Amino acid sequence: MTAAQVIAQLVEMAQEMKQERDRGMLLGLPDDELAFYDAVSQNGSAVLVLGDDTLKQIAHDLVRLIRANTTVDWNIKEQARAKLRSAVRRLLTKYHYPPDKKSAAVDLVLEQAERLAMEVAA
Repeated sequence: MTAAQVIAQLVEMAQEMKQERDRGMLLGLPDDELAFYDAVSQNGSAVLVLGDDTLKQIAHDLVRLIRANTTVDWNIKEQARAKLRSAVRRLLTKYHYPPDKKSAAVDLVLEQAERLAMEVAA
């Protein structure tokens, strides 16, 4: 790769990050909540049934839940992972998240939780 190609890729990445930040601002969500919003809004039926405001509230509650239940070593202890998975399932059930893709949403939420835990630990 040439220096020009690297610079072009960095500029492109910066533009993508700005677009994501702008999208979050339009939705009224900070970056961490936007990631969880994206995870739970992957399910088309959830968007139709629950609507945007409920999905935003779920994202907000997920960030609070995960921050409250994330320990330094949660990503290596299976018991802590299972507890978090169960808590996420209960939260989605509380909001009547459609069951057709709830497992996929839980998996995406846990992936985002791992990323959030790494950011908090850093």
